[in-house]
Amino acid sequence: MNRALLTVRQFGSLRRRVSYCVACCQVTTNPEEIVKLYRELSLFPSLSKADLGPVITSQYGGKYSNIYTEWSQRDLERNENVKFCRQYIVFHDDKSVVFSGPSGNSTEIKGELLSKDSPSGEMKAVVRECTITGEDKQFLEIWSKNIKMKSINLTALKKHGKVYEDEQFGCLVWSHSETHLLYLAEKKRPKTESFFQSDSAGLSSMAEEEEITRAEKKEAVKGEQFAFYEDWGEGLVGKSSPVLCVLDIDGDSVSVLEGVPENISPGQAFWAPGDTGVVFVGWWHEPFRLGLKFCPNRRSSLFYVDLTGGQCEQLSSGTNAVYSPRLSPDRCRIVYLECSVFGPHMQCSRLCMYDWYTKKTSVVVDVVKRPGEDGFTGIYTSQLSPLCWSADSQRVIIACPQRSRKDLLMVDTSTGRITSLTSKSDVGNWSLLNIERDMMVVSCSSPNSPPSLRVGFLPPRDSEEVVVWVTLEDSQKLPDIDWQILTFTPPPEQDNSQYPGLDFEALLIKPKEVKDGVKLPLVVNPHGGPHSVIVAEWIMSSAVLCRMGFASLIVNYRGSLGFGQDNILSLRGLVGNQDVKDVQFAVESVLKGEEFDTQKVAISGGSHGGFLACHLIGQYPDFYKACVARNPVINLASMIGSTDIPDWCMDVSGYNYSTDGLPDPAVWEQMLEKSPIKHVPQVKTPVLLTLGEDDKRVPPKQGVEYYRALKAKQVPVRLLWYPGNNHALSKVDAESDGFMNIALWIIQHLYQ
Repeated sequence: MNRALLTVRQFGSLRRRVSYCVACCQVTTNPEEIVKLYRELSLFPSLSKADLGPVITSQYGGKYSNIYTEWSQRDLERNENVKFCRQYIVFHDDKSVVFSGPSGNSTEIKGELLSKDSPSGEMKAVVRECTITGEDKQFLEIWSKNIKMKSINLTALKKHGKVYEDEQFGCLVWSHSETHLLYLAEKKRPKTESFFQSDSAGLSSMAEEEEITRAEKKEAVKGEQFAFYEDWGEGLVGKSSPVLCVLDIDGDSVSVLEGVPENISPGQAFWAPGDTGVVFVGWWHEPFRLGLKFCPNRRSSLFYVDLTGGQCEQLSSGTNAVYSPRLSPDRCRIVYLECSVFGPHMQCSRLCMYDWYTKKTSVVVDVVKRPGEDGFTGIYTSQLSPLCWSADSQRVIIACPQRSRKDLLMVDTSTGRITSLTSKSDVGNWSLLNIERDMMVVSCSSPNSPPSLRVGFLPPRDSEEVVVWVTLEDSQKLPDIDWQILTFTPPPEQDNSQYPGLDFEALLIKPKEVKDGVKLPLVVNPHGGPHSVIVAEWIMSSAVLCRMGFASLIVNYRGSLGFGQDNILSLRGLVGNQDVKDVQFAVESVLKGEEFDTQKVAISGGSHGGFLACHLIGQYPDFYKACVARNPVINLASMIGSTDIPDWCMDVSGYNYSTDGLPDPAVWEQMLEKSPIKHVPQVKTPVLLTLGEDDKRVPPKQGVEYYRALKAKQVPVRLLWYPGNNHALSKVDAESDGFMNIALWIIQHLYQ
């Protein structure tokens, strides 16, 4: 059996054969044992997608549906994340599950960029990439049952560039009539050549010469070979000018839709009611593109382009940022999320609804400044599930952080009433993968429970019934790991005068059984962002550290998502101060307990979490014995000219961003004052830096600047440089090598 494709159930028997050093709370220091623990926990896959097939009535009268799921798992031997699929069958009576189970084993998926079943379930579309004679080519395939009906070479058609497969722009959508397919691709660029290129230059064969059409020769532009094209930044490199493309399935023809304004990048598109046109989100380019990934606060609007006349109509205000539009099953309403332009890069969003026939827009759920008596903290998500409507087109299901948990919320679009479907669960993280005919397919996890697959039916509207969840694929809890959510109220001297009375939380993950007299070492993890949140979900690195004998404290300081808009705004202009004090207060509060070793505390964080880690070792130089900073923000003043999100540097520093000029010297001075680089003279803690060479969000020169400053002060410092990795450092080799070096660095300096 291929170990890379072990299912969670198969992994359970393997797990029981492994001996755990943490049983006696002795910290594992042997690299081979750490590798063994890392390999073991890396076998747990994560869920990425679920599609529900049509309801089928068997010859005996029973109803059932097939569920197609896609999973991702680290393959350390092949040094890649492998994607595989597995199908399940669910017998039901349209309101409850009668019987369920897997149908067949897992199968690895190769070359698929996008795939989508048609509405009837009769066909499936796949965008596939493969290498032929050394060249990457993309194909659009149409499958019907067990036959590949069509395979269209999109590369050979030369209608556009590469197809977009990312979550920000990409889509693959069947028309309601199932006669056309909609997708996005990079706009075709004109052929360029040198001023000095002759007609025969660069041709190695007659076959190659024949491939260059006369039209291409005629439109070739001289002197444009090295022209700079803006893209949409970190995680979207090379994505500059998307175009809407339509495949006519019967005619085998691909066309690029006209009518979209040249200064707009379309994305997140779908077919309008009646297949009369396409609805999409459009992001303005002017005056230049800023980083879009994890930054939905970019000026954008909802648009409709007519297929017949090519007329483009703006459906929402152009003064805000909109994203994640979803059409109701009755094709009458579109819900979407909306927030302010600029300001915090992630904010509390409004849930808006556009009526297709009355052309009126309403706010279903507004921004929540502070939670009310019902405990609802607001909507915080960068995207809704691709399918999120109830069958009656009256309710929307949203997976959303609520403080340090992620719950499923049901929103009644007529009344705005919000009901949590999972708040009473002991699971920390719920994610909606799909809902079809009120059958919900979800992924859920906790710090001691890797992702599992469940299904449940949405109760009728205004019903008091609770969802009965049925597990299709269980992950099994790890009984030796314990976790809890801690709440902290800052001391009076640290209260925010503009936003008083705010609290924050932290997630504590630790070994469940601790021998008498043994004190746990503590690794502190402030999250990045700063406007993000780490919910009580499966975090493999924390689980491995726990198995090694460490406790982890993950702090959701003031400014985190899920606590209300006031909580987010409270941090503006106070980075390096309020967030630093929150983390330190949480750590010192936890260390008052007798189970932790106050002399063995390490700090580790990435991005803004790295910013905080470096601040903490500078502001509390004798407290932390080891520090790890992954792609850290070190100097806000020097970062603003090189990052893909310069507005972020301004906003966290407390200033409004303008695209038409540089900050004045006084602002630069304040940005420097708020940066970790200021505290270098006080640093004593040994520092490990891990940097991605291709990081556009926090350019690696930030880490190099800190490295050189520490070297000059003769502070122990080591730098790991990962080519081909961006801000996430998520490639399998970088992630695994980074973890090992981080673990050994912490062990070395806590136990030297």
